[in-house]
Amino acid sequence: MEESNKRIAKNTLILYTRTILMMGIGLYTSRIILRILGVTDFGIYNAVGGVVAMLGFISSSLGNSTSRFMTIAIGRGDQTYTNRTFGNIKVIYYVLCVIIVLLAETIGLWFLLYKMTIPAERMNAAFWVFQFSILSAVLGLVSVPYISTIIAHERMSAFAYTSLFDTFLKLLICFLLQVIPYDKLETYAFLFFMVEVIDRIIYALYCNRNFEEVHTRARVDRIQLREMLSMSVYTLMGNLFWILNTQGVNLLLNVFFGPVVNAARGIAIQVQGAMGQFVANFQTAINPQITKSYADGDSTRMHRLLQLNSKFSFLLMFVMSVIVFIEAPVILKWWLKLVPDNTIIYLRIILLYSLLGTLTNPLWVSVLATGNLRRYQVFDSIVQASVLPVAYIFFKYFCVPSYWIFFILLLFKLIEFIVRVIVVLPLINHHYLDYIREVIKPLFLVFFTAPLLPFILSCIGLQSEILKFILLFIISISSCILSIWLLGLKKNEKRILVEVVKARISVLKFNK
Repeated sequence: MEESNKRIAKNTLILYTRTILMMGIGLYTSRIILRILGVTDFGIYNAVGGVVAMLGFISSSLGNSTSRFMTIAIGRGDQTYTNRTFGNIKVIYYVLCVIIVLLAETIGLWFLLYKMTIPAERMNAAFWVFQFSILSAVLGLVSVPYISTIIAHERMSAFAYTSLFDTFLKLLICFLLQVIPYDKLETYAFLFFMVEVIDRIIYALYCNRNFEEVHTRARVDRIQLREMLSMSVYTLMGNLFWILNTQGVNLLLNVFFGPVVNAARGIAIQVQGAMGQFVANFQTAINPQITKSYADGDSTRMHRLLQLNSKFSFLLMFVMSVIVFIEAPVILKWWLKLVPDNTIIYLRIILLYSLLGTLTNPLWVSVLATGNLRRYQVFDSIVQASVLPVAYIFFKYFCVPSYWIFFILLLFKLIEFIVRVIVVLPLINHHYLDYIREVIKPLFLVFFTAPLLPFILSCIGLQSEILKFILLFIISISSCILSIWLLGLKKNEKRILVEVVKARISVLKFNK
């Protein structure tokens, strides 16, 4: 267990280092891309990419399932079984690539040409963005088995280095766009596709050199394939509605309000995504251990990892969110110079939505480890399927402002969390009262106490924006840390936190 904890700490440190660099470069490139493309083209890219993301929901939906199967296969220590597992996975993904292309070039293309709100003079550019996005989605899909294998082997350094290289390539795109004398939107889509090509080659080369199972040809083992597909059906169903809620929102905003609103949402999502990577990295490092604990029959450790995953993920996101929520106008102005309308309110609501998301994801990983998805997925899908119809009714018949859709998303995210708690905990034999006492209660106290002082001080007028931001930043971080230490953590959790920090420092010294 000690070795597993050290591995979690090391992997988390590697992923955090990657994220800090990626976040800085990513936010810079977003600013440059917005300036080069302009608000309208930036919105078109976000909206058209949303069509492909809806059709490519299969990729994201099967990613966790693939990691789960590979983690369990590797944990068995049977290389033949691991090879057979990877071979079946390749069959599934090759078939899905064909399905995505067929759906994209029929239903997706029809929606682009006849339903989306795009200026007539930019329709040709939007068409090529769509085509390159389809190719990017397919390449992303065929890379999932390789990425899942890397994660299952817990080789986070390889994952981090490849992601960093990917980020630097996207930085290079910013400079190329300024000198290439062709349509900027079409060029951006093409260059982004080329980055996907390079990523695919890197993942394949690394896996071929390090993992025996990836040399296995795509082949069918009917018994194992049937098991994978039975789980994948429910996974696909749930993630279909998840994609409809995220990318469907993007399309709904485009239909009712146009590409400028898509640009505002795109900016808010990028900020949230950059912050969320810290949480995602922590969860990526700990999720394989949850699956392995269940496979080993160690329910006590699995429950504890679920609690720690939920609590630390929320607190990590919360510490970053407080200052961004309060100072969103200043941060966006410094970052972008030109801030699309409604971006501030979009960002603030999305941050609250993301905080709830940090609690729902560990529950999903836990039930995925059991493989018992039917009851969970039915209830979860009912909740998620309700979002878009409700939003459509409000836009169509009540003419509400665009930001209402994010309040609707927030409400249904809360309902989704409650449903997941009710359904998942009995499946893993976890008592409700234990979860409320260990997770909900301390997070509730921190959520309502830590921001009080920063919010009060934010009302004080200071002539210097920089001075006010620095002051609020220090106070926000201090208030959050103090509240977390006094109200959010138990004695053993404080000890774990101190040990993790020490382990990361030791890893840093060792790497030097």
